[in-house]
Amino acid sequence: MPIRVLPDNLINQIAAGEVIERPASVVKELVENAIDAGADRIEVTLKAGGKTLITVEDNGKGMTKADLELAVERHATSKLPTDNLFDVKFLGFRGEALPSIASVAKMKIITRQEQDDSGWSLEIKGGKKEKITPAACPKGTRIEVRDLFYATPARLKFLKTDSAEAGACADILSRIALANPAVSFYLYADDKKKISLDVTTGDMFNARLRRAAEVMGRDFSENSLEVSGEREGMRLSGLVSLPTYSKANTLSQYLFVNNRPVKDKLLLGALKGAYAGVLENSRYPACVLFLEVEPMHVDVNVHPTKAEVRFFDQQGVRSLIVGAIRQALLEGDKRAANTGEKDLLTRLSQKLSADYIPFNPASETEGILKENIYPQPYETDTLPPAYKNNITPNEKPSLFQSHAPKNNTHGTGVLPELMANFSVKTEEPSEQDYEKAGPLGVAKAQFHDTYILAQAEDALVLIDQHAAHERIVLERLKKAMAAGEKLPSQILLIPEVIDLSLTEKAALNEEIPALEKLGLVIKDFGNDVMVTEVPALIKDAALKKMVKDLADEMAEWGTTTTAEDKINHIAATMACHGSVRAGRRLNIAEMNHLLREMEQTPHAAQCNHGRPTYIRLELSDLEKLFHR
Repeated sequence: MPIRVLPDNLINQIAAGEVIERPASVVKELVENAIDAGADRIEVTLKAGGKTLITVEDNGKGMTKADLELAVERHATSKLPTDNLFDVKFLGFRGEALPSIASVAKMKIITRQEQDDSGWSLEIKGGKKEKITPAACPKGTRIEVRDLFYATPARLKFLKTDSAEAGACADILSRIALANPAVSFYLYADDKKKISLDVTTGDMFNARLRRAAEVMGRDFSENSLEVSGEREGMRLSGLVSLPTYSKANTLSQYLFVNNRPVKDKLLLGALKGAYAGVLENSRYPACVLFLEVEPMHVDVNVHPTKAEVRFFDQQGVRSLIVGAIRQALLEGDKRAANTGEKDLLTRLSQKLSADYIPFNPASETEGILKENIYPQPYETDTLPPAYKNNITPNEKPSLFQSHAPKNNTHGTGVLPELMANFSVKTEEPSEQDYEKAGPLGVAKAQFHDTYILAQAEDALVLIDQHAAHERIVLERLKKAMAAGEKLPSQILLIPEVIDLSLTEKAALNEEIPALEKLGLVIKDFGNDVMVTEVPALIKDAALKKMVKDLADEMAEWGTTTTAEDKINHIAATMACHGSVRAGRRLNIAEMNHLLREMEQTPHAAQCNHGRPTYIRLELSDLEKLFHR
């Protein structure tokens, strides 16, 4: 078969297959054109999720008749003043969007510049242009796209439901809106308003913060940290969520390069690396990040959709993102997301409301209620001696004063069955404990041999002892590694021989030097491995299980993980196995020592897996639960 040149309409349809995937692609291209035209108000209207009608109307500078004639020609653009494809300063520049859309749909463009008396109208059906005619219209441009893919009906079957397509359009408009707080955006789908974002004023950061609160919700803005960093001509700014405020997917990750929304693997990988060790498994952070790079140092011409980019200095970009986010997390690591506490208080309030039985004196069951629900006051003579010694007339207890009997260390003389059932400890802290108390307060009790109850000045703090100690051990390991030190180790009197599969053993052998720096000395022992030394920090760990878990993880990582990530994973696994376990009883001194260590440890609000280490319940919230 001889070689032939394809006709223009077929060329445009091929291009449309790359540029226009679904209605959201049309919305993206047309809205970006409106922003490039200087519009500060953009309105989008959809019918049937954009399948039957997409209208984008703006108040930008508009086009002349000559510009309109060229606008629908392939590779015609006003946004590339030179022939340098790396000197791109606009969102659109390829000149493919309008001819691609016109080749697969019925399109009508109405436009007018401010100084002109009348505007101009052009209709294109299946790539065939009609004559340009005068039209009455306001300043700006209005583009109507009807019957999308009518010229290529096979593409229609790949589209989803109307609501799903409308949702995709809303998502792309939200992404563009986050980067352009000085522009108003409105979206109507089947005569229902889906998005209404007015212009936000103020400096760029505050404007973006308010826009982020509108797009992503107030919870995100209340549980986010400011990110700022610079490196070799690159600048990063934006907001990232606290590790305890996470999502089940990546839909709340908004990334921008030179104000262009992108979904780039390098940026997503750097974001994941920044949260390594502080985010719960299978959870994802929320973020709005803006990366500014010299146009000559980034290639936005990788793909027709312009969703992927290539950086000249990829390692520099990754280092900037990871470093800036980790610094933000470090500065805000004493904060925990308040959504968990709110949910807990809501559930408690609902439970109390459901269990509350109002007392009616006129009820026939008054005697039963008094006897079984309302406790009878003690007569002074019947009080246990420990309580008698604790009573002082007209005494007002201080905030940190214990209400437990002073002469009853464990409370066993009063409620022994409560101690047996709930493992509550009520030892009185020493005066030194009060003097050293920090933001986490003073330990008052241990509940179920797992949780520490502490009293702060204006709150009740609940601490997961295993999660808290796990973070402390990990940060000690990381600190020693950063200093290039070998951690103190303890030689085993009887070495531990551990049986591993060939794959696990091979993977473990590759990391033996790194493990030795952490104080874990492993030697080859025939078909097995032999542990001769363990880090002093985790000397009581379940050694066999820890080594097996390490080998499993190393075999899974393979060679795709960086050395730093591997070391951090190793340290996290060792810290998990070597920490105070749930079910271990602690005395008051041990509990208070753990609290003081937490207050001095980075990222102490989360364990190595990203779960919260403590929950703080304000005194005012507790009082509301009891209608005080």
